[in-house]
Amino acid sequence: MRTNLEKKVGIIGAGPAGLTAAYELAKAGIAVEVFEAGPNVGGLSQSFELWNQTVDLGPHRFFSSDSRINKVWFEVAGPDFRLVNRLTRIYYNSRLFYYPLKPFDALRKLGIRQSISSLNSYLFEKITPTPDTNTFESWVVRRFGYKLYSTFFKTYSEKLWGIPCTDLDEDFAAQRIKKLSLGEAVRNAFKGGKGNTHKTLIDQFAYPTGGNGMIYERMADYVRHHGGTVHLKSPVYAVIPGNEHPYGLKLEDGTTRFFDHIISTMPLTLLVNRLPDVPVSVKNKANSLTFRNTILVYLKVESSNLFPDNWLYIHSKELLTGRITNFRNWVPEITNGEKASILTLEYWCYNEDEIWKKTDDELIRIASDELTKTGLIGDAVISAGFVKRLARSYPVYSKGYKEILKPIQEYLSGLKGLSVIGRYGSFKYNNQDHSILMGILAADNLISGSNHNLWDINTDYESYQESASIQNLQSEIA
Repeated sequence: MRTNLEKKVGIIGAGPAGLTAAYELAKAGIAVEVFEAGPNVGGLSQSFELWNQTVDLGPHRFFSSDSRINKVWFEVAGPDFRLVNRLTRIYYNSRLFYYPLKPFDALRKLGIRQSISSLNSYLFEKITPTPDTNTFESWVVRRFGYKLYSTFFKTYSEKLWGIPCTDLDEDFAAQRIKKLSLGEAVRNAFKGGKGNTHKTLIDQFAYPTGGNGMIYERMADYVRHHGGTVHLKSPVYAVIPGNEHPYGLKLEDGTTRFFDHIISTMPLTLLVNRLPDVPVSVKNKANSLTFRNTILVYLKVESSNLFPDNWLYIHSKELLTGRITNFRNWVPEITNGEKASILTLEYWCYNEDEIWKKTDDELIRIASDELTKTGLIGDAVISAGFVKRLARSYPVYSKGYKEILKPIQEYLSGLKGLSVIGRYGSFKYNNQDHSILMGILAADNLISGSNHNLWDINTDYESYQESASIQNLQSEIA
């Protein structure tokens, strides 16, 4: 009988979860093969070269209070990172509001009439709370009042998810906003931000000098140099049963590989539908889960001095875009001395939506027109455009989705020799640090025989709280 260290492990996907697992397994001397459908590693966290600069697939930042995650990230990054001051604001009604909300800033920019209406709405909510319907809308309204909810949360969230906030599960708010309320925001404002405890209040983060994807490129290199293999342009079609080995991987080109253990980050819906002998009831549950697509339109703007934010949330109803990233404001190394700024406008949609079917030229025209309308670039010239389409980038947290997901989790947990992790794989709205932790713990289960419940990651909201103080991060670096 072979020991854990003699096992062969196959990994589907070279994103943060899959590559972290591969990296940790390679360090332990376990033979590993990674199969990535695309031409590059990093998944949604990859970087690429564009117009002689380095850009990411939208904004990515690294910050974690978990020492296990920090150990791996800084081990890989070495000295090649910088601490970046975070500035993110909300674009609404041609004005920029700080996010997280700063009450006095928000009320001043809203104007007297809307400010009084927002405060009255908040006070009314404290006296007569909105019924808790387990939806995003009721969660936010109960903490901010309906007026501030409709101004600063509703439009953006419905752009992102493509469903009414009354159909969006409160989990999205619980993960992303946590227990922040207007009252707490006021207290934080008076304290000058000291003592903040919520993830949404972090104002500094780490970023690699080679782009966010540098971390995963280095992980892949480590795997290759320590006996493992990373296959690019090698999409996996299905996980199949084996004979001597519990499972194999059937690639889309028809070839198969067999392993002692499979770690899957492929979309949960595809995994379940293509596994053999899955109960119909489980397949039906999987088929009721949906993903949201992302379109990224990169625009080259001939100016090095636009707006100072890392990214902006676009809450204006008249604009289709939901977020604008300015890569000029991350680390200077990624601009490579170029004078032009690269901005990315994000559009979210389903397969059947008209915008998903538009040509690249049409999307570049739409994004250019919208960027000009914002006034954010003044008279600067947009000299080029480029489009990236990301299918299944967001698992949609429809109301009650956890009840749908639970029997799927239970079924997959009963399949020995198969671990399911990552944003796609576990159907969780992971940040990259969540996915890194999933990879670490999936590898530890194989290396040491641990029994970490990988489904629990990113569900314990109380314990998974990143400190807003950068001191914790600096102690990890030291």
